[in-house]
Amino acid sequence: MFRSIYNTLLNCFKIPELKSRIFFTLGILAVARLLAYVRVPGLNGTALSHFFATKGDGGLLGMYNTFAGGAYGNCAIGSLGIMPYISATIIIQLLTAVVPRLSKLAREEGGRTQIIKYGRYLTVLLCIGQGIYFAKSWLHPESMFSGLGDKLVLIDNHFAYYFVAVTVMTAGTMVLMWMGEQITERGIGNGVSLIITIGILSRLPRAVRALIDMFHPAGGVESNYHIETTGVMLLALLILVVGGVIAITQAQRKIPVQYAQRAVGRKMYAGGTSFMPLRVNYAGVMPIIFASSILMFPQPVCSWIATTFTKTPFIAENFRALALSLNPGSWLYMVIYAVMILFFSYFWVATQFNEIQIADDLKKNGGYIPGVRPGQGTSDYLHHAMSRITLAGAIFLTIIATIPIILGKQLQIPPDVSSFFGGTSVLISVGVLLDTMRQVESHLMMRHYDGFLKKGKIRGRF
Repeated sequence: MFRSIYNTLLNCFKIPELKSRIFFTLGILAVARLLAYVRVPGLNGTALSHFFATKGDGGLLGMYNTFAGGAYGNCAIGSLGIMPYISATIIIQLLTAVVPRLSKLAREEGGRTQIIKYGRYLTVLLCIGQGIYFAKSWLHPESMFSGLGDKLVLIDNHFAYYFVAVTVMTAGTMVLMWMGEQITERGIGNGVSLIITIGILSRLPRAVRALIDMFHPAGGVESNYHIETTGVMLLALLILVVGGVIAITQAQRKIPVQYAQRAVGRKMYAGGTSFMPLRVNYAGVMPIIFASSILMFPQPVCSWIATTFTKTPFIAENFRALALSLNPGSWLYMVIYAVMILFFSYFWVATQFNEIQIADDLKKNGGYIPGVRPGQGTSDYLHHAMSRITLAGAIFLTIIATIPIILGKQLQIPPDVSSFFGGTSVLISVGVLLDTMRQVESHLMMRHYDGFLKKGKIRGRF
């Protein structure tokens, strides 16, 4: 197996086009990682970085710091990450489904380009709003990070500080957005997802160090965790989660399709039997990304309302309590998180899987599903089948996404460790890496390289 993988990797660099795409992608990702370390002018990023490294933060900002690859903890220009762009894409997709004008525009020639432009404009607005909140959190760190003690902002003029910080962070997000589009067009694909994944994987050394400290604390202090119990449980959970993610990502239901013999002009096309693959996890990692990005906003909004309306105790106290209840790990957060994952799983399928168009295409090409009437009957059959398998995939996504939250709340596992034993980090990383491998394999299959094809038939990796 290892020899086959080694040969496949060598074959990747024998194809000039694929080699240039791989090097281009690696170069863009390297530049994207630099944005997580170049600090915003006038900020003492060392203090906050040390705070995250020693105490960590399982709250909202800690989770955002994970998605941004540690950029927020470094007070870097890439602190906003790529999430504002994803949030803007979600909002535009929702508006396209409910606003007739946008729905009509999406079906017109060149309409998708205009909708993408709207998404970029909305990204800038979200960056400004979120950048102001981040700048405020750095200006008043005592309200966000208990025990930090150090002053983060070194600029006395607060107006100049807000202007510089928000402008620089907005520019950083727009650069990341452009890099993601370049990877999708000129690289190996999945540009935005790869930027998120590389940010998550960059925190793997810190997670390993935190895992070692769990069982062997510094200073000769006795650990509260035992390798015989907690260690074995975490290892088994890691294998189970990764194996489950790979299985559910690759799982599909094959719908048999029969093609009748037909004549087109003077040519006669023979009939045959094929199948239509319906992926169980059709939405991939998108429901997790959508739900996580949207849940970034309610708590900051509630906190801002609570601090703004301090002269109205009723409003301030209620919104402060709501902000606390929306912390990751609370029961309200987990319920909303699970419901949003289920919703976006179906939402993604509803917007991307067009069973009516598929049924029409089958009918035009002389294809039909055995035992199912063509046309509306086929559309209803595909809708029913897709709804059932989507429910199974959505439930699996919900379970995997909530595992690290449960580990942190019930077993007091550090967030740096629990995030890699299930949940968003593993789901996004494994899913995106599998998609990237499929992109690379498609280039290899077109060139028919040895080590990947055997006796003329495609040999699946999984």
